[in-house]
Amino acid sequence: MTVPDLKGLIETAQRLQAEVVRVREELGSKTVQAETGGGLVQCVASGRGDIVSITIDPAVVGDKRMIEDLVVGAVNLALERARELAQNELGRVTGGLPLPPGMFGA
Repeated sequence: MTVPDLKGLIETAQRLQAEVVRVREELGSKTVQAETGGGLVQCVASGRGDIVSITIDPAVVGDKRMIEDLVVGAVNLALERARELAQNELGRVTGGLPLPPGMFGA
């Protein structure tokens, strides 16, 4: 590999790193929603995988077991959707190349 090739490779990696950082920041402002029990429990998560809110319909109040199950299901589904959103957004930047764990903060 020649020096100009290496320089170009480094510049490309730096641009890619900047784009990944930008997309990760944008993911914090995007949200996904999931619901269980036909909408009895709703969960909203950010694209970064943070839970933003959980809403529980008053109709299920009093049934502790059902509430717990519905909340767990809604949270898991919201987090799955947040991971998919992040993968799609980062995939656009990386051209679909998977990033090794820890690369550019991944």
